[in-house]
Amino acid sequence: MVLDATARRRWLGVLVLAAALAMLICGETVLEQRLANLAFICYWLVCFGLTCLAVLIALLDARALRRRTSREHRELFQATLKNIQAEARPRKTEGRREGT
Repeated sequence: MVLDATARRRWLGVLVLAAALAMLICGETVLEQRLANLAFICYWLVCFGLTCLAVLIALLDARALRRRTSREHRELFQATLKNIQAEARPRKTEGRREGT
């Protein structure tokens, strides 16, 4: 099963956010007494980094979604104009035949 770019981006975001959440829970429960000084700072910096990475992935996904929606809107608009023009052409020729 091959995932498209949107699915890969969303799965990556979920995994990164889950890792940050797991680190948060472990840091506040199991590792609370074991983390000291430099280990404490490094641990929470990694957790913060994962959270920032999840936010960045979410922003990239929102931008990609906005671009795709805009492109689909433009394509739909152009297709609708072509349909209107195609329907208008036969009406013009029918009107000329009736008037002559």
